[in-house]
Amino acid sequence: MFAKQISIDLGTVSVLVYVRGKGIVLQEPSVVAISLKDNRIVAVGEEARQMLGRTPDTIEVTRPMRNGVIADYVVTEAMLRYFITKVCGRPRFFRPEIMLSVPIGVTSVESRAVHDAAIQAGGKAAYLIPGPLAAALGAGMPIDTPTGNMIVDVGGGTSEAAVISVNGIVVASSVRVGGNKMDEAIAAYIRRKYNLLIGDQTAEEIKIQIGSALPLEEPLKMEVRGRDQVAGLPRTVEITSHEATEAISEALTTIAATVRSVLEKTPPELASDIIDTGVVMTGGGSLLRNLDRYLTKETKVPCHVAENPIACVALGAGKALENYETLQRFLPSL
Repeated sequence: MFAKQISIDLGTVSVLVYVRGKGIVLQEPSVVAISLKDNRIVAVGEEARQMLGRTPDTIEVTRPMRNGVIADYVVTEAMLRYFITKVCGRPRFFRPEIMLSVPIGVTSVESRAVHDAAIQAGGKAAYLIPGPLAAALGAGMPIDTPTGNMIVDVGGGTSEAAVISVNGIVVASSVRVGGNKMDEAIAAYIRRKYNLLIGDQTAEEIKIQIGSALPLEEPLKMEVRGRDQVAGLPRTVEITSHEATEAISEALTTIAATVRSVLEKTPPELASDIIDTGVVMTGGGSLLRNLDRYLTKETKVPCHVAENPIACVALGAGKALENYETLQRFLPSL
């Protein structure tokens, strides 16, 4: 076995790479900066993320993944090549085997695009695994048993809920609402209420620092700087966590409705297992304060956040590649 086995969580917001025997070796934003003059890639990952909203007209900073699927094939392939080379070096003889996660409900065209991009970027073979299945594996859930295991993966572009039993997805649903929609909602709220324009990064900072799914007993406060819509000059306002909660309430309602719809379609035997074991939450969005309490309140089923929720999908995809023979018939075929 000279060829490396790697798994990639190709997310809307960040890319995580797991290497067999080493664990997670790379976590970078899925952002690419392109020079418009000669169509050349200027920066990838963290370096490109720092340029968001701060570049001249000659450089475009883009997220080639939207809602968990490829929005720009050429840029995604270049980004994948950059990350694979960074992890494996330039593959001359032994190209890596790659397992990639895809959201549930993707079309065969979207799946094929992810597979082809991985091969073009230097993979010897590429396999796909549904995101919730990878997340459940990475969270250490006993998905190979005939019991009901429910996972809710709140990512940057999509939120997915699935019930898994005997290595297969029994019921699943996804909605294209995640961390990014929450950021947009916060920016829109501040624009409406304070006539203040803020960027995506500032909105994300508000969500991380003072965001909460439920109102806090002691509200948190934060100073926010932006551009006044009326005067056109820089201005600072103070935002409280109650305002952040109000801003993201619509996005949270949509996520809760998706989780409820999956529970409603779950066979009764599996539903009784889920009441005992609870719902496991993964993805960066699950780190939002009190989101587990909010979903517990909305669904009447205990919810808890997995250990290391951001890395679950990449770890699970790595486990799936190691046990490919067993899981092969449960994975999407191209």
